[in-house]
Amino acid sequence: MSTNRHAVVVIGLGNPLMGDDGLGIAALERLRARYVLAAGIELVDGGTWGLNLLPVIEDADGVILIDAIDTGASPGTPIRLEHAFLPRYLATKISPHQVDLRDVLGLAELRGTLPRDTVAIGLQPQSIALGDALSPMLAEKLDMVVAAVLEDLARRGFPADGLVAEALHA
Repeated sequence: MSTNRHAVVVIGLGNPLMGDDGLGIAALERLRARYVLAAGIELVDGGTWGLNLLPVIEDADGVILIDAIDTGASPGTPIRLEHAFLPRYLATKISPHQVDLRDVLGLAELRGTLPRDTVAIGLQPQSIALGDALSPMLAEKLDMVVAAVLEDLARRGFPADGLVAEALHA
């Protein structure tokens, strides 16, 4: 492990060229644009990094994964998966980064380096198909995903300042 340890790493996952699969990246960008986060929080565009995410995860005390999560629920349903349920649900997903992520989490678990405080937050996707925009349903609920991430950070002792980027430049 490196010496660049972070208290919490927030990783946006997905492929923004595959419709709702880009949810994690869109939510991460909204966090970056609208909030000032506490020291010790790192925002990572995990995209489809796969095994390259292993050192990022291992260098964290806690991890929040943001993603479109297919649990078979109705489209747009909010999903929160705690540590124990991550590999099972991520294994059933259909986007290209999922198998790699399951492998990363499994490898970190085997190595004893997967933070116990690891969760996944997202929405049930409506459409995973070629396209550079979220479905209208998921786009409407993007702020709800960001709010869930902020609530999780606050629970961990890292409240965010709700400073909108435009206000910082005024």
